Amino acid sequence: MNNITEENENQDMNTEEVETQEAELEAQEETDVQDEVDTQDEVETLEEFEEQEETSTPDYEITGDESMEELLGIYESSLKKFEEGQVVTGTVISVGKDMVLVDVGYKSEGRISIQEFIDEQGSVNVKLNDRFEVMIEVWDEEEETVLLSREKAKKVKVWDAIKDIYDADGTIEGVITNRVKGGFSVDIGLQAFLPGSQADLRPIRNMDEMVNKTYEFKILKYNKKRNNIVLSRRVLLEAERETLRAATLQAIENDKVMEGIVKNITEYGIFVDLGGVDGLLHITDISWGRVKHPSELYAVGDKITVKILSFDFEKERVSLGMKQLTPDPWTTAKDKYPTGSKIVGKVVSLTDYGAFIELEEGVEGLIHVSEMSWTRKIRHPSQMVTVGEQVEAVVLDLKPDNRRISLGIKQTQENPWEVISQKYPVGTIIEGKIKNITEFGLFIGIDDDIDGLVHISDISWTKRIKHPSEVYKKGDTIQAVVLDIDKANERFSLGIKQTQSDPWETVAQRYEVGKEISGVITNLTDFGVFVELEEGIEGLVHVSEISKENIKSPKDHYQVGDTITAKVMNINSDERRIGLSIKRLEDDDDEKYLEEFAKNMKPATSSFGEILRNNIQEQIEAKKVQENNKEDE
Repeated sequence: MNNITEENENQDMNTEEVETQEAELEAQEETDVQDEVDTQDEVETLEEFEEQEETSTPDYEITGDESMEELLGIYESSLKKFEEGQVVTGTVISVGKDMVLVDVGYKSEGRISIQEFIDEQGSVNVKLNDRFEVMIEVWDEEEETVLLSREKAKKVKVWDAIKDIYDADGTIEGVITNRVKGGFSVDIGLQAFLPGSQADLRPIRNMDEMVNKTYEFKILKYNKKRNNIVLSRRVLLEAERETLRAATLQAIENDKVMEGIVKNITEYGIFVDLGGVDGLLHITDISWGRVKHPSELYAVGDKITVKILSFDFEKERVSLGMKQLTPDPWTTAKDKYPTGSKIVGKVVSLTDYGAFIELEEGVEGLIHVSEMSWTRKIRHPSQMVTVGEQVEAVVLDLKPDNRRISLGIKQTQENPWEVISQKYPVGTIIEGKIKNITEFGLFIGIDDDIDGLVHISDISWTKRIKHPSEVYKKGDTIQAVVLDIDKANERFSLGIKQTQSDPWETVAQRYEVGKEISGVITNLTDFGVFVELEEGIEGLVHVSEISKENIKSPKDHYQVGDTITAKVMNINSDERRIGLSIKRLEDDDDEKYLEEFAKNMKPATSSFGEILRNNIQEQIEAKKVQENNKEDE
């Protein structure tokens, strides 16, 4: 009885389950029909409608004769079977705050995080009925939970594309996103690695320049399990260069004008890519003018036009020229810049000996420091001009064959030395301030930056001056006489002592030979005694004229400052010398004594007395003759 009851209860339960499932099936069928109608209303094109119709069409037909078990089987088979990692197509049915619900044909909708649809500006880029591929991340049949990812679906598609491109030996486009150790990170839908050695044909000096730029790449290798992809750009560049190289080699010939791209810059020239073949544009062939460094004119990547100067097919060396595209400016320089003409040019360089002036591109002239000023002594051209300054000059000499032009700045003004002799003739007394003092003289400012020189020997007639600073100081105002003007050597000679008469011209009148004079000893030497007769006038008592006795050194008998009396022996005004003698004073005393003795002698009473008298007279006459001879000497 109990068994029967249990069987009846089980049968009732099965009947209820079947009825419940039938009701759910009917409700599901109604929902599918309604969804199909709604979807058809939102389809905008026939192609989209047909695509949806094909997607929603079941793989079975219900005739009405099916049993409950068959209907349940049909319902179960209508639900798609998924695997985690599978990529399917879904339709957006709801966009929420945190999740986007996507219909992928399962019992419940799949969910995708809203973060996958937020762009860089923070906007949500998804709307109802959007269709796209998604990947099944998590599928829990018991919990009826399906977590989806659109981004991972994209990556799966990228991996498939990478495999196809790699197998077909094709290329893929990508953006270099940033630098990493050893190379770059590249976005090709997935993150790939570009080694630094594969980024270009040559080592890259500034790797940051390639970031955020789009290039074509070759896939060297990939590993999906390890999520590794290695790219190369160099392989494509080498293939492209080889193609260009073959074409360029056929086109190259001497004197041909070609376009190229600056590939590298050195201090001695520019390497130019002519199309797979590199040529050297030497710094001397860039311009007819002055080029300090090629980088001042060009940068890597610049397009330039060059001329083939020579080509070695065996070594594949190409010499290029740029200045050869224009005529040599020196061929017309003689006509443009005749001697004596005035020019205006730019100072391009300074050296110790002068300034180089650019008259035009390729034509430079030199202004020597000696041609910068008529009056100033220029030690360095920077005292007159600066680099970049525009100056006016006169062409002094032109030698086109040697590519030389001599210029002068001072010639643009009147030469003050031409009129100075008329303004200040010799003998003119001028007045000026001492501008400089040297050991050899004084420099006196005249006018127009012309200085006159008073040599140390022309400061005083009589004073012995060791250094001009003993007498004058800088800034003193003095008077001087113009002695000489040498225009050729630009010298203006002055004299201070010439403003007064030379005292030596009247010395012979003031100090007659034989006159006794007194003076103060100013100096003692081994050869004599110097005696000051008046300010600046000295006489010399030679050691042989000090005494009849043999004197070895005057220092043993006299001192500086002693006053002595001597006799004037001789005067040489030209050589400014006065000879004095002390011992002659003693001789004069002896002579006077003999003369008095002879006068007072009585007439001789014997022959001996007569003889003595004659001898004395002879001695007196002999002494006079001796003195006369010395005076003549």
